Amino acid sequence: MQNETPMQAWISWLSSLALVGGLISPAIAQWLPEASQPSTLTFPNDQPPPIPTPLPSERLRQEHQLPARDFRVPALQEDYTGSLWVGSWMGLTRIDPNTGRILSRISLPNYTLESLAQDRSGRIWGGTYQGLVRVDPRSNEVTTYTFQLPSKRVLSLLVDHRGYLWAGTDRGLALISPDQGLLMTTLQELPGVSANALTLDLEGQLWVGTLEGLVRVDTASAFIIGRMTNIPGGTVQALATSPQGSIWVGTLNHLVEIDPINRRILRTFPNFKGRNIRSIRFARNGRVWVGTEQGLYNVEPESGEIIGQIPDLPSSEVIALSPDTGNKVWVGTSEGLAWISQTTGLVRPHLAFVRNPPLTW
Repeated sequence: MQNETPMQAWISWLSSLALVGGLISPAIAQWLPEASQPSTLTFPNDQPPPIPTPLPSERLRQEHQLPARDFRVPALQEDYTGSLWVGSWMGLTRIDPNTGRILSRISLPNYTLESLAQDRSGRIWGGTYQGLVRVDPRSNEVTTYTFQLPSKRVLSLLVDHRGYLWAGTDRGLALISPDQGLLMTTLQELPGVSANALTLDLEGQLWVGTLEGLVRVDTASAFIIGRMTNIPGGTVQALATSPQGSIWVGTLNHLVEIDPINRRILRTFPNFKGRNIRSIRFARNGRVWVGTEQGLYNVEPESGEIIGQIPDLPSSEVIALSPDTGNKVWVGTSEGLAWISQTTGLVRPHLAFVRNPPLTW
């Protein structure tokens, strides 16, 4: 290599690297002299490197690892004795709302509970993602019903003035005789498809919140007798009938009050514009509790003014409410159960239903 210029020496060095193992990228190799271009080396039956096998202890941990527990509480139902039934994604539990003491835990065939209702005989009906179950509170006996529902995913339940049970699914409505345990009829061609929420107006007719607004159903015939598609926000997720007879409607981004008889919007509430409304309940003092994905609010119904927002809940996503139960407002959230004292205003989580119980109160 004597008498080589620096440039020649550099090219010779690159060429030697290319000949050793094809270490030159195409971007560099194109500038080498033709004689120095490396030949392409091929290796037959090239295979990707093997995936490392986990150690035995890691394999054992993966095989026996339980799925993450879901602490959401989407359904609360006070019964005739004053007990509170808590429907969660971990099962059905009966508690004393005065003390919070657990009275019983009910083993269900499917733990994905979404709705609860009590019939005139005091039995508790649960809507799950696998259909309907009925619980006798005296014996805790569970009866599973395999009706031909429009869908097995039951989202809402309501007992009408005649004592019949309405089950709202994600594909329509079903009318059931709870005493006989018989499916009477279904309404599968429901405008808006999914019966997300149910309430009765003062005339005893059923209102259904769907993906496309509201549908009014005659409870005697199960025929559709009215529809409202002009609800701001479209998809209805929560319904409640006021003592005065108006219906409060919660959508993905609005809180609306309607006149159910004349089927017209009375007002919308600017303070709730953009808030995802998940639950609405009227308290005995006339005020309204409104649960949203952004927290729980107490509302003065006449003015629509927010009286207060409740802090320190297990989650800001409020999906179930039971006011005036054991002198408390019980709150189901996406991360567990809590209660608000109606005398002191204190907020406390129920330690049996939350993911990370506080060490101290």
